[in-house]
Amino acid sequence: MDFSFNLNRTANASAWRVLPNRWDFVAFPLIICLIAMAVVGFHETMAPIATLKTQAISLDPANLPEYAMRTTLRMLAAMVASLTFTLVYGTLAAKSRRAGQVLVPILDILQSVPVLGYISFTVTFFLALFPSRVLGAELAAIFAIFTSQAWNMTFSFYQSLRTVPRDLDEVSRGFHLTGWQRFWKLEVPFSMPGLIWNMMMSMSGGWFFVVASEAITVGNNTITLPGIGAYLAQAITEKNLHAVGWVILTMTVVILAYDQFLFRPLVAWADKFRMENTASGDAPESWLLDLIRRTHLIHRLLVPMGWFFAKAARVPFRLPAALTLSLTSLAAPAPARGESLRAKIGDVIWAVFVIALTAYVVWRVFAFVRTGVTLDEVGHVFVLGLITLLRVVLLIALASVIWVPLGVLIGLRPALAEKVQPLAQFLAAFPANLLFPVFVIVIVRFHLNPDIWLSPLIVLGTQWYILFNVVAGATAYPNDYKEAAKNFRIRGWQWWRQAMLPGIFPYYVTGAITASGGAWNASIVSEFVQWGDTRVAAHGLGAYIAQMTAAGDYPKIILGIAVMSLFVTLFNRVLWRPLYTYAESRLRLD
Repeated sequence: MDFSFNLNRTANASAWRVLPNRWDFVAFPLIICLIAMAVVGFHETMAPIATLKTQAISLDPANLPEYAMRTTLRMLAAMVASLTFTLVYGTLAAKSRRAGQVLVPILDILQSVPVLGYISFTVTFFLALFPSRVLGAELAAIFAIFTSQAWNMTFSFYQSLRTVPRDLDEVSRGFHLTGWQRFWKLEVPFSMPGLIWNMMMSMSGGWFFVVASEAITVGNNTITLPGIGAYLAQAITEKNLHAVGWVILTMTVVILAYDQFLFRPLVAWADKFRMENTASGDAPESWLLDLIRRTHLIHRLLVPMGWFFAKAARVPFRLPAALTLSLTSLAAPAPARGESLRAKIGDVIWAVFVIALTAYVVWRVFAFVRTGVTLDEVGHVFVLGLITLLRVVLLIALASVIWVPLGVLIGLRPALAEKVQPLAQFLAAFPANLLFPVFVIVIVRFHLNPDIWLSPLIVLGTQWYILFNVVAGATAYPNDYKEAAKNFRIRGWQWWRQAMLPGIFPYYVTGAITASGGAWNASIVSEFVQWGDTRVAAHGLGAYIAQMTAAGDYPKIILGIAVMSLFVTLFNRVLWRPLYTYAESRLRLD
């Protein structure tokens, strides 16, 4: 009798675990809303492209919810593409010595190429893929946002792969994990805290160029996609300050939604990947993550997905032998003499191929540019590049002095980080376009020097790369090290010099590299501003590219982009890359 009672009680308990509880009824509406957003967005992207010409952008605030949804879906799609690109590109650059010699400089150049430069060459391609659908224009806009997100995330992931602690790597090899297993069980988890903070920065950075991505010009035709960026561009054209205020309010709501529904749960989930032996006193929390964990039915539905990914990460997948020889692991033993000789021969062949390809590309660019550019023009552009370089160096140095201490303060206090996180996301997402009225009116009214007073716009959006990376470094700093410093009474400047600065230095260098490249990119928007018909320009390479783009002078546009890429690459090679090498060789948390 008791046995049957126990069976019934067990069966009833199993049934209750499957049936939805009160938390399921709270979570289901959120999931349904997300599905509805995706369905509506997909339906609108498949509409005929002629609908974009008949539906002009209206400054009626009632349209902002729909515009916000369209922009949100574009940025989410760009984030998924950026994450995929990060995992593939960053892994190849970090794992393959030969590929890294090419991919890392290319990444430096890609982040220096302005979003306008990508749009002018890619929009025709995407429109040709879907000539009669809105989808082509949507893909062009998503790709433009992707170019403002992917480089920062890739640099962060690359830095994490290069600084995986040697003892953990040796343990993984001791367990005979394959490269595939080591990637998913060690390297990706180790990179998660920094990568998620950089995802936040990338999402916020996408707002900076959302105006350019939603108003696409092809020849004499302009395709305007419904969205917050297009709404803001229309408000600036019409000098409508009330509409600008509605944009600020809408952006605040969208950023808070991103924080609560996406990034706060990710930060709380990634806290379990911190490298430490003792738990932190206060871990980050997320009400949404707690809600999902308390549900019965939704939790049960997610279990098979988690089981599938866990099994996939444990598959003993091995690369082909020919490909394995070209991948040089950071902790791999020294190759044998025969393999070393083959590697040297391969290096020579690879170097010849890269040099030949580079020479061909340079020759093609030179042949096109010289058709509309004189030698004096080249010298003039180099001088403008030096002026912008001076601005970038001074502003990055000033931002470092301000945000490194504050980033450490925030990162070491998860409770404070939870409060600051949405504010930092909003400030990072605040487009410089919203401040154009203030800067233009003040500069014209008081006859100020644009070379000085437009400079803050350059660092307005890029300084946050430094803050977010320093916060990520301080968040990932092992609690064991903090307790050791406390037990040895290491305080003051000694604590900064011997404990904290070495721990966050790889993250800071990553943030400084992306902030520097982003500042060059932002100079195109910030050195040449307008409010209605009033235009204010500073001397610099960014203003030159913006003016040549407005004039449609493609040889001079390419000249400006090429000079900017050259400055960014040389600056990274002379300053940031040596610091990066020092960080990964001397300041690893082993």
